[in-house]
Amino acid sequence: MTRGARDESGVTQAAAPPRRGRAQDPYEDQGALRVSTQGLPGWLGPVVEAVRTVRPTQLSRFLPPEDGRGRQSAVLILFGEGPRGPELLLMERAGTLRSHAGQPSFPGGALDPEDGDPHTTGPLRAALREAEEETGLDPAGVQLFGVLPRLYIPVSEFVVTPVLGWWRDPSPVGAVDPAETARVFTVPVADLTDPDHRVTAVHPSGHLGPAFTVESALVWGFTAGVIDRILHFAGWELPWDRSRQVPLDWRA
Repeated sequence: MTRGARDESGVTQAAAPPRRGRAQDPYEDQGALRVSTQGLPGWLGPVVEAVRTVRPTQLSRFLPPEDGRGRQSAVLILFGEGPRGPELLLMERAGTLRSHAGQPSFPGGALDPEDGDPHTTGPLRAALREAEEETGLDPAGVQLFGVLPRLYIPVSEFVVTPVLGWWRDPSPVGAVDPAETARVFTVPVADLTDPDHRVTAVHPSGHLGPAFTVESALVWGFTAGVIDRILHFAGWELPWDRSRQVPLDWRA
């Protein structure tokens, strides 16, 4: 099995109460979770800067509805370091699922009531909880270091908060429930930036989007779009032939 880990930086430490006159970080409360960039490997620096400066419209044209519609959810974008350098943890959804069946994706899913406030630490808990349920990764080995602006998936009406983590202490992962997850795998960032692995996916509706041919999978849709933007704004993107097109199945 590939390696994997989940992160809840500071999970065993009680958070100090906010000082008077100082606004509390919305992603650090309840004494259970926090987002920290301390101690990260140097190569993650460009990603940290991209997360700090990127605007929602630079990530996607699909943004959460202003009327509040949509189901709150979160995904875990987990960076690790493997034999070939930096890598990302991905999974392939079971083909029997009602939403996004068979698609490679980040671990994640909808927020549960016990996850808490969707505008503060709720997405952090949901991303970690869902990743553990889907891949079996150990939360103690992950350091959360950033949160991207919320995005929207119109076809499933999910409002998605991308949560970024550093796989500080990897642990074994695999498909926990075959009814939800077909497989779990890691992808070297070197393969994601390799122009030979980059194509344009053509949806039957006519929509065009970035895609990646890696690890015997075609990564497309929301997941590929977020990866594409991270590579771009981190300065890792290499020129690639956008005219190379791969048609998607009509059921996609």
